[in-house]
Amino acid sequence: MSSVILDLQIACENPKGLPDEALFQRWLEGVLPQFQAESEVTIRLVDEAESHDLNLTYRGKDKPTNVLSFPFEAPPEVELPLLGDLIICRQVVEKEAEEQQKTVEEHWAHMVVHGSLHLLGYDHIEDDEAEEMESLETEILEKMGYPDPYLMEKE
Repeated sequence: MSSVILDLQIACENPKGLPDEALFQRWLEGVLPQFQAESEVTIRLVDEAESHDLNLTYRGKDKPTNVLSFPFEAPPEVELPLLGDLIICRQVVEKEAEEQQKTVEEHWAHMVVHGSLHLLGYDHIEDDEAEEMESLETEILEKMGYPDPYLMEKE
């Protein structure tokens, strides 16, 4: 049995062409077990309208975004494997994949890894934090057989 429990919610109007649950499970299992023994994550796949609303409400940004991370914070005396929720916008992921000349699968994998690291407390506000997070993302994705997601930026 997996040490990662996934609750996949599909809230996209057209679910055709989305990665299947097994891929999302694989991506989570590629990142989370090295940080904690058990994890429970909800991934909600949404359209631009929901992403836009959530991004405006929680980040004050008036546009849809690729991934939003909502870490679960239990009281100190409560031990739960619940890590939190990832909200991923299909249209933004697909558009960015095209702009960055990546396959859609590569970019979905990157967004799951990136969002998972946010749930674990990593951030990229400061340059040194960004460098550490990007390095971890690259290492994790490469172990799963995906190319460096920041290759275009480095060239």
